[in-house]
Amino acid sequence: MRTPAEAPQAAALRALVLAHAPLMRWLRAARDHGPAGGCIAAGAIRSLVWNHLHGYPAGSHPSADVDFVYYDPSDLTPGHEASVARRLREAAPDAPWEIVNQARVHLWRRNRHGDAPPPAASLAAGIASWPETATCVGVGLTPDDRVRIVAPHGLDDLFALVLRPSPGADLHAYAQRLAAKRHPETWPRLTVIAPALP
Repeated sequence: MRTPAEAPQAAALRALVLAHAPLMRWLRAARDHGPAGGCIAAGAIRSLVWNHLHGYPAGSHPSADVDFVYYDPSDLTPGHEASVARRLREAAPDAPWEIVNQARVHLWRRNRHGDAPPPAASLAAGIASWPETATCVGVGLTPDDRVRIVAPHGLDDLFALVLRPSPGADLHAYAQRLAAKRHPETWPRLTVIAPALP
């Protein structure tokens, strides 16, 4: 699998991020006030790219929240996430922050059978477990404002406007998200891969 730095779409993603003033403000807040190595991921990044590919203004169809994810296995308490959320909301109150420590997701996530996933071994592993490949993308900022990309499944599906389940995804959860999110109504050029449910 190609690394994000090798993907031909990486330069395009970095340019879109750097040109989006609110996202850059939020990324600086996350870098300066959040846990090291964290990133803004999921809908905020997906919507930025899909809006661009559809010719929509960058601020169109914003994500309902700004997902900041990080990985800290040394503190798995909800209080740690809450303290990160407080810092980020103080630093950038205009962002609808949603904070998740990927190291503790196994403590609360359950599939339809009530089973917990295994603990994530890293931030990238946590992101890789999300339902759709195109959403499994995060960005962060280095101290000198270079855009760092975390894309465990690459960037091909994101830029090809393909919505498909991630490897190992809960297909029932993926199908529920397809029905609830109704992304093709917003981005009609999407190719949606429907799951073959067991």
